[in-house]
Amino acid sequence: ASVSVSEPRGVLRCTATPSLEKCFSKYFSSDSSPKRPQSSYLTFLNKQRDFYKKKYPDLNHHQLMKEIARIWRELPQHEKEHYEASVKPEWDKYKEQMAKYRSQLNPMEDAALKEEKRIKKEIRKQARIKRELTAFGKPKRSRSSFNIFVSEHFQETEATSSKERFKALCEEWKNMPSPQKQVYSQLAEDDKIRYANEMRSWEQQMKASGRGDVLNYKFTMIRKRKKPETEPLS
Repeated sequence: ASVSVSEPRGVLRCTATPSLEKCFSKYFSSDSSPKRPQSSYLTFLNKQRDFYKKKYPDLNHHQLMKEIARIWRELPQHEKEHYEASVKPEWDKYKEQMAKYRSQLNPMEDAALKEEKRIKKEIRKQARIKRELTAFGKPKRSRSSFNIFVSEHFQETEATSSKERFKALCEEWKNMPSPQKQVYSQLAEDDKIRYANEMRSWEQQMKASGRGDVLNYKFTMIRKRKKPETEPLS
């Protein structure tokens, strides 16, 4: 799993889904594959980003992206069609190039390419669902004793980079006496209770508001599969 340190609390989080680079390291993936053109939304974003950045100077990058996404969702259909029409020639060209490219693949390579596409789609889907659950106010998961330790000491650790800080904290945690670790273990147990209580309250709230469907979202780890044996493209 990939590791990152979130700001501003410096809380360590491990994502269940591997990074794309690692996830596809076992798959066939040719650099000669046609590149997907921009979507109509990305075209809108790139053209309007500077305008909205000046219009909302107090918003940070994340807030600005959320605001532009909201504006796009509420954009009149005829304005969306303008952006869709602007990218249509590139998409038509891409589909032709992709059809030609796939016609040159052997069955094993074609199957691997389909699997790569499926994994990318699943990753995007899970990211979207997580954003929706956050918007619905789903409680943050409980933290482990090690995560709590890192969050408390990350900023004060003397190191030149986040990677070095994390490495130093790992070493400190490894050598920490058991009585000191027990303090963080108790904090982790308390956090589990907090999470369980908040989840019960949140689930009741979702059911009462008619959104019990969001409780059925499931997240699965995207696992690597054995790299298929393929022959080089001719």
